[in-house]
Amino acid sequence: MTRPWTLPMLLVLCGSVVAAGLIFTGSPGAASALLLVFAVLAGVNSPLLFPRSVGALEAQRRSAVDGRPVVFWRPGCKYCIRLRIRLGRDARQMHWVDIWRDPAGAAAVRAANDGDETVPTVFVAGRPHVNPDPEWVRERLSPSG
Repeated sequence: MTRPWTLPMLLVLCGSVVAAGLIFTGSPGAASALLLVFAVLAGVNSPLLFPRSVGALEAQRRSAVDGRPVVFWRPGCKYCIRLRIRLGRDARQMHWVDIWRDPAGAAAVRAANDGDETVPTVFVAGRPHVNPDPEWVRERLSPSG
């Protein structure tokens, strides 16, 4: 459970150490700016940026009912972050599965990617699409998509 938080915690810790060093050398403004940058990086790489994850089986069940895509992702993945940010509010319409928290989700991704855990893997109508273009995903969310 702590695995998704390892990178964000390390970023905050490193930022704090460097900021403390800058404060002791007489640069509190630079320390504040640097700490803010590290905090933003930690936030972007944390699970907080993404909608609440559900289990793979629950996501697949919900998708079968409402037809919405299922996104398999993991914290710290730059391609997952890109997809999430570029989708904006539309990301909340999809079902998100954190493969580091759900072994069934990781297994579904490996099955779709010849044994690799390549994310984001988006399942639309039961078919996997690896690292799709965010605009393509957005089109799948529209009623005419």
